[in-house]
Amino acid sequence: MLGKLAGAWLGSRIVGRNSGMKGAALGYGATALARRGLGPLALGAGAIWGFNKLRERRRRRGAAYPSEATPSSPGA
Repeated sequence: MLGKLAGAWLGSRIVGRNSGMKGAALGYGATALARRGLGPLALGAGAIWGFNKLRERRRRRGAAYPSEATPSSPGA
């Protein structure tokens, strides 16, 4: 029920006062899109956020090599 009320409010805000059925159709379409589309959208946004956090952590850490893996000088 709250979705229908939100859709009606959104439709009236999008189209305006003297639109009639057009605002109701747009409001219904917007709520249907939100109902079906916000889950995958949130999942994708969360995956991108997690990937960026992982990449930032790896960049901050830098390259850590063991002391015996460092190259020796060419003259030695």
